[in-house]
Amino acid sequence: MPTPPPPPADSANIARHLPRMAASQPHTPALKIPRGRTADGAIDYLTLSFAELEAEAAAWQHRLRHAGVQRGDRVLVMVRQGLPLIASVFALFAHGAVPVVIDPGMGRKSFLACVRRTQPRALLGIPLARLLSHLFRGAFKSVRIRIAARGDTTARLSNRGDTGKLAVAASTTDELAAILFTSGSTGAPKGVCYAHGMFNAQVELIRHTFEIRPGEVDLPMLPIFALFNPALGMTTVVPEIDPSKPAAVDPAKIVQAITQEQVTNSFGSPTLWHKIARHCHAQRLTLPTMKRVLSAGAPVPPALWELMRPILTNGELHSPYGATEALPVATIDATTVIEHTAAATRTGAGTCVGHIIAPNEVKIIALTDDPIATESEIKTLPPLKIGEIIVRGPTVTQSYDALPDATARAKIPANSDLGFSHLEPGISGGSAAAWHRMGDCGYLDDYGRLWFCGRAAERVETATGPLFTEQVEPIFNQHAAVRRTALVGLGQRPTQRPALVIEPRDPQLLQNPTAATTLIAELRTLAADHPHAARVEAFYLHPGFPVDVRHNAKIHRLTLAKWAATAKPSGPP
Repeated sequence: MPTPPPPPADSANIARHLPRMAASQPHTPALKIPRGRTADGAIDYLTLSFAELEAEAAAWQHRLRHAGVQRGDRVLVMVRQGLPLIASVFALFAHGAVPVVIDPGMGRKSFLACVRRTQPRALLGIPLARLLSHLFRGAFKSVRIRIAARGDTTARLSNRGDTGKLAVAASTTDELAAILFTSGSTGAPKGVCYAHGMFNAQVELIRHTFEIRPGEVDLPMLPIFALFNPALGMTTVVPEIDPSKPAAVDPAKIVQAITQEQVTNSFGSPTLWHKIARHCHAQRLTLPTMKRVLSAGAPVPPALWELMRPILTNGELHSPYGATEALPVATIDATTVIEHTAAATRTGAGTCVGHIIAPNEVKIIALTDDPIATESEIKTLPPLKIGEIIVRGPTVTQSYDALPDATARAKIPANSDLGFSHLEPGISGGSAAAWHRMGDCGYLDDYGRLWFCGRAAERVETATGPLFTEQVEPIFNQHAAVRRTALVGLGQRPTQRPALVIEPRDPQLLQNPTAATTLIAELRTLAADHPHAARVEAFYLHPGFPVDVRHNAKIHRLTLAKWAATAKPSGPP
């Protein structure tokens, strides 16, 4: 078989970055997969170079082609993190097919609903996934092709006839590249339609914003973030973590991987990094190779910024702000937080998420739960006024898959084209210009920094005005006996009663009425000097908050609100 021609110079196909890196740094490690321990206790890795990773993706592309997958086909990807995920998804990109990635941790009912709505023509999956597709035929009725992702170390072992080089389709910037699903923390999960140009814009914004250079080493604790690394030229070290149970991670294994492989970059939720930071402090360890830690998925609490600073002796903690529909929008670093914003967060100002990343545009608009049909209907608020955050830019997605009503609620058609400069010769973020409603409440301060005050769906609408989670919870979270809190509303808007659900550090507190009464009294005293917190009327103790599986950090406050509606308050009324 002849060597496939390179893609046209103006192709926007995101997969073209892999053969570029394979050509420029063929022998540099691209992927390291843990497979046990050596005799001296070191982690034993299977290592693939960038040239070998391209060959692996090419082998997957050969398998896809042989199975009958065509350009434009939707392919549900249900494989393990690391090599199968990266190689198969880049093969799909190159082939012009559309990978559909659904978080299995969202629960069976939601997962099957997502499959049914997306209607994939093919399934690329491990044996359990293929079995499920037969057991739940109604959800998988659109699937005509099933491709095995076996337990092979490499797809190349079972392939013959591929060239070892990717044949990259000449995709346009606005061509559908993938469907990625939201976590569903405040509603049903939705499929987000990503175009090739948007992926390219993300790569360039991430590269520029965080000054990432080829040759760096990344430990991504959210598997999907590993997909950026081949385009960024970073080595991916697959962490020893179960993506379906991230909170159960052994921090010692993460620290060992960082130290042994001289990791320079890592993404993880605040929950994971808090666990790792505590371990480092207990063992008196530092992470001198780390240039940056990126933490997102939920607001980074003030205490974590402080915990991380002595550990990252040559680097810094950053928190990029965004969503599946738009990332990155803004970012903030530890120095800014500790020296300028943390004190305000502790006293009810909200959480500062930093300056807007150019060329994104952000506005704060008046709160409404109704769709906004045109940009002319937007009521823009001045600095320091809390409203809904909206954004447009080259990484902002334009629609949800097969959900026109959700798209209408979340998108606002703009009156003008984006007019963004090309982020790379011949490549832009696409021509679409809709504003995305983040579903978050916040404000811009006098320095142009963006402050996050909570999810719009989770705000508590009282007779005397709204209360926002990020302006109330941080005040109570400072109490030494409190692990975390959740502001919820009792009753119906706009006359809800504000209540606080508390998860104590010591679960035994729930069995000790005297201690619980004392805690509630101390929390009321703590709130007295803060107008937002002082409006909380009832307190409830809860043994363990429901959180999202993806980040193990987003609290399901609406679920807690339903629980509190029938639960007995703690302490005196």
